[in-house]
Amino acid sequence: MMTRLALRSLANRRVTALLTLLSLTISILLLLGVDHLRQQARDNFAQAVSGTDLIVGARTGPVNLLLYSVFHIGNPNNNISWDSWQQLENSRDVAWAIPISLGDSHAGFRVIGTSTAMFEHFRYSRERALEFSQGEAFDDLYQVVLGARVAEALSYQPGDEIVISHGTGAVSFADHDDKPFTVTGILRPTGTPMDKSLLTSLESIEAIHIGWQQGSLVPGLGASAEATRQMDLQPQSITAGFIGLNSRMATFGVQRMINDYPGEALSAILPGVALSELWSTLGNFENLLRILSMLVLLAALMGMATMLLASLNERRRELAILRAVGARPWYLLLLIQLEALMISLAAFLLGWLLLNASIQILEPWLVNRWGVFIEPLGAQAGLLGKLGLFLGSALLAGLLPALAAYRKSLADGLVVKT
Repeated sequence: MMTRLALRSLANRRVTALLTLLSLTISILLLLGVDHLRQQARDNFAQAVSGTDLIVGARTGPVNLLLYSVFHIGNPNNNISWDSWQQLENSRDVAWAIPISLGDSHAGFRVIGTSTAMFEHFRYSRERALEFSQGEAFDDLYQVVLGARVAEALSYQPGDEIVISHGTGAVSFADHDDKPFTVTGILRPTGTPMDKSLLTSLESIEAIHIGWQQGSLVPGLGASAEATRQMDLQPQSITAGFIGLNSRMATFGVQRMINDYPGEALSAILPGVALSELWSTLGNFENLLRILSMLVLLAALMGMATMLLASLNERRRELAILRAVGARPWYLLLLIQLEALMISLAAFLLGWLLLNASIQILEPWLVNRWGVFIEPLGAQAGLLGKLGLFLGSALLAGLLPALAAYRKSLADGLVVKT
């Protein structure tokens, strides 16, 4: 009976009720959307490198090693000698190893010297492998593979020639223009730093630096592009490396062995732990997003309370008639609260449906354009908690108009006011 009466009352004030419902729905959409994007951003951040058991570099802090090896931010204090890397790579516990050499750039984008193991074993975002949107991997000197953002920003296609610059600045006055590279492939978007990288072989990095000392080419020491093909281009050192083990149970043992390596000072970090530590430094950003979404919700709930309060004057006669036919004051209080509950529940469901529909529609574009993977919100375990918190807040917001209705006397509304 009370539910039917509440529905009839809302239908009688449908314009105001629909505007309030729309306001609350948008607020819920923003609240759930911001919180879901925050969680997805954290998950995607944590999956910038996936399936890698250890990241190895010169002795440094875990976050610093993570920054320059995975995110290509900053520079290492030192390198790993090639002999040490070979010993680690050939260890019986190591299933695969990906070497990384940093130091050059192109138009402000990092150039990464590596091996074809990068395309075979590197994983990101829940074990996704690198895929090509065009072309294929490099298999010769002076060939390069471009990340999706690099190709898009510079309008490159397979077959184009590019010149690598010495150093990592956006503008360089020391170019390796005597040894141009040919683009052989373009990677699909990954949503990771790979999108802003150029991948080439370690031998290519060695070849372009023959005759270079202290950031410049020494006259008479250089060699032509063809002459370098006849040289021994084995690198002397690399910046860092990713390691996958035969067994996860051996992780801590191998990590301890690398950290205690007698040949040179090395560090081995667990990428998941280091990523969590790095993300924790962004806690203030997460809190800011939470506060912003809560303020939007608070404004919408205040709007609903204002609507219910404003409607009381229009409903003076309705409430008085209810009192006249025997409705107790507490009945009117529950009626107003039920209306607030019904509007809030409908807004939550509509906001949830709109968010999931938006994700389904936008996900292909986000993946192809930015490499961002956003899963549908679905019926997650925390969703019921959010629903309970929202309905409780709605009941609290509706308490003021409900108490106002409770305090109205029987005569109020039956007397014509002049």
